[in-house]
Amino acid sequence: MTHENARKNIAIRADSISASLGNGIAKQQVLHGVSLDIAAGQWTSIVGPNGAGKSTLLRCLAGVLPHSGTVHLLGKPMQSLPQRERARQLAWLGQNETSADDLTVWDVALLGRLPHQAWLAPASPADLAAVEQALRATQSWDWRCRPLGHLSGGERQRVLLARALAVQTQVLLMDEPLANLDPPHQADWLDVVRALVAQGTTVVSVLHEISMALHADQVVVMAQGRITHHGGSNDASTHAALVDVFDHRIAIHAIEGQWVALPKTRPSREDRNGCSA
Repeated sequence: MTHENARKNIAIRADSISASLGNGIAKQQVLHGVSLDIAAGQWTSIVGPNGAGKSTLLRCLAGVLPHSGTVHLLGKPMQSLPQRERARQLAWLGQNETSADDLTVWDVALLGRLPHQAWLAPASPADLAAVEQALRATQSWDWRCRPLGHLSGGERQRVLLARALAVQTQVLLMDEPLANLDPPHQADWLDVVRALVAQGTTVVSVLHEISMALHADQVVVMAQGRITHHGGSNDASTHAALVDVFDHRIAIHAIEGQWVALPKTRPSREDRNGCSA
């Protein structure tokens, strides 16, 4: 593969990313020189224990958090891209995102079309079609006239996902997109991601649900602000890295054709020394 072809097969390239959170004496470095290539047209999941820096890394990749180092989006330095052009190429669904409760579901999803609209211009037929497609994909169409404030947490999350889908970008980043979703709607989300990847979209997600993350093409494992492993979800080395980063408190098994991560309890005192507590 030539250098040019290799470049085209990378949707996001991060080089030596370092980032801190907090201010003053509370400021703490969270990422330590992270470098990462995200393959184009694939789904990459970022996983790791609490405090590993997963969400911070994703925010850096999305260009919404100051950092040192460089990020290239579709072969171009992200910092050099005009904001509207960047918004047409990369959509972002952050953790615990909100929107005005008095907006209707339709209006919230329509916000995803702003990068494609001129200032104060009415929605075009393409905008309306994109919003309808996104609402139907997330099974939110039937609530399109309801205010966002009248929805449950899981329903709101599906509407916010619809807003991100309506942008119709080449790259979609999602931080904890399964929050508040019950298992059937987690499965629906998985179908949406697979459909996006099938049409060539690059998807990057931060997930706490390891079994769901193992459906991805690639898995990035993080600990203490660094990447400890990056490999295929089916690779034995990836499974070993996951078990290791979670202190051997999980076990990964193949069940009905898919990988499942099961929690392991700590040994009781009797298990450890043969004596009851």
